[in-house]
Amino acid sequence: MSDTSTIPVAQKGRIVIPASVRSRLGWTEGTELVPVETERGLTLVARDDALALVREQLSGSSLAQELIAERHAEAVAEGSAR
Repeated sequence: MSDTSTIPVAQKGRIVIPASVRSRLGWTEGTELVPVETERGLTLVARDDALALVREQLSGSSLAQELIAERHAEAVAEGSAR
């Protein structure tokens, strides 16, 4: 499943991803990649896969509801402080 090879960084920071890797991942010319920097290095993810990952991680949670709850708690705290 994985290729173990080195990829040199060329002039102006350019890299070439091996054709076998691009083919396996379905990356064709024009595929938009999202660089994700971590403490351990850099990961490249296709834009569509990155969006799907974020949607999966956020499923079942409501950021809007969490924000409303926080604001409500702050309002209650302010009201009791008066």
